[in-house]
Amino acid sequence: MKSWTLAALLLAATGALAQSSVVTLWAGGVPDGGPRAKRVSGPERLDDERISNVSLPTLAVYPAAYDRQSGTAVVICPGGGYEFLSYTREGHQYAQWLSSLGVTAFVLKYRLSGYGHPAPLQDVLHAIRLVRSQAGKYGVAPDRIGVMGSSAGGHLAASAATLFNHPSGRGGDALDAVSARPDFAMLMYPVISMSPPVAHMGSRQALLGAEAPPELVELMSLDKQVGAATPPTLLIHSQDDGLVPADNSILFFQALTRARVPAELMIFERGGHGMAMRAGQGTASNWPRRAEEWLRDRKLIQ
Repeated sequence: MKSWTLAALLLAATGALAQSSVVTLWAGGVPDGGPRAKRVSGPERLDDERISNVSLPTLAVYPAAYDRQSGTAVVICPGGGYEFLSYTREGHQYAQWLSSLGVTAFVLKYRLSGYGHPAPLQDVLHAIRLVRSQAGKYGVAPDRIGVMGSSAGGHLAASAATLFNHPSGRGGDALDAVSARPDFAMLMYPVISMSPPVAHMGSRQALLGAEAPPELVELMSLDKQVGAATPPTLLIHSQDDGLVPADNSILFFQALTRARVPAELMIFERGGHGMAMRAGQGTASNWPRRAEEWLRDRKLIQ
């Protein structure tokens, strides 16, 4: 049995991986979300592993394993094409794994297509600011706060890594004064470009609308927003991803390389889209071990 899996099982048996609390992200009231926002009617919908119709963003807190606390934190953005959140496979399971490594994990429930851009960006940047402003409360270091995301959640995490100072991501409250720059990023089969033929057009339409102006498409094509301040990044993708082509990760990696930002890119032969932490996908199923090595090499875990 792989070491990270064994650790997860042992910690689960002691309750160390349990979610401890859910924090309302916008204690002072949720921002209006911008010009495309419309009122989301009715309650949130939970369908198997998916959450949709989000109007009240939250952070679910998973404390680091008590005997392995590293002082590192990660805000996790589940995927779902900006239409829903794959909350269990790309949120809860990642959080349990990170907790077993000594990382305090925060699973973000963010606003979706009912709001559109910039609401998700506001939510993820506010989440980073909130965790950083309360680093002492959570036992984490303010300079060891990363972001992780899958698919469209990977686009949101990459947005945080590149647009952390963009005016559209501000919430209009006191936390805007706190830095929203993540200290590292982990991107799983991310949507990066909003331009054909690489773009996942479903994510583009859900986030930007059917008639997105060219300047907004350019802004949210994140390979074009990489700069020297973009944090160190790990990219994981599959060659046979038929939904979000691996070209997305390649474009981002090339931009990071041009900007001299430390980065690693892992492209596995098979794994398809949405591999999450499933077994039976060849070498792609070993990505958690490879990611653990990357975190350890960067001195983010022990």
